[in-house]
Formats: sequence, C-alpha cells, structure tokens
Amino acid sequence: MIHFGDLKSKKGKIHIEKDRCKGCGFCVEYCPKDVLELSEEFNIKGYHPPLVVREDDCLYCQLCETICPEFAIFVTLKKEEKEGEKGESRP
Repeated sequence: MIHFGDLKSKKGKIHIEKDRCKGCGFCVEYCPKDVLELSEEFNIKGYHPPLVVREDDCLYCQLCETICPEFAIFVTLKKEEKEGEKGESRP
C-alpha cells in the first residue's frame, strides 16, 4: 500500500499576459482539466488570448506555463498556512 502522507492539493492563481500571446492554443489544448479557452477578444497582436473559465477545476500543475512558447501565462502558488499558526501568540 502506498502512503502519501499529508498530500494536499495546490492552490494558486493563473496570470495571463494577453499582449504576449500569439493565440497558438497550446495552453487550452493540453490543460488536463479544460480550465482555459480562447477568448473572443483580440490582443494588440490581433490574436485571441486564453481566458480562465473554470479556475475552481485547476490543479495548478503549471503545464500551461511550461508549454507556452511566448511565456504569456504563468501560475503563482499560494503558501498553505500551517494549522495552529494563525492567531497564535508566542510567550
């Protein structure tokens, strides 16, 4: 039996630099949870940048960030607060 200990899901935020995007759609195509889709709007280059449509489904695996040839999308991960730390006072 495999034990993963205190394995917790990641939390974060997806950031899209719309004007860097060239509309290749790799981030949309390869997202394992279909979190992104190409928007109807145009960026300054005339391409349709991606849009986050299901952020609650995001695994924050950062595959979109890794696969983007233009470095137009990135993910920042939130640090998890340890239980008991919040509101604790030290002697």
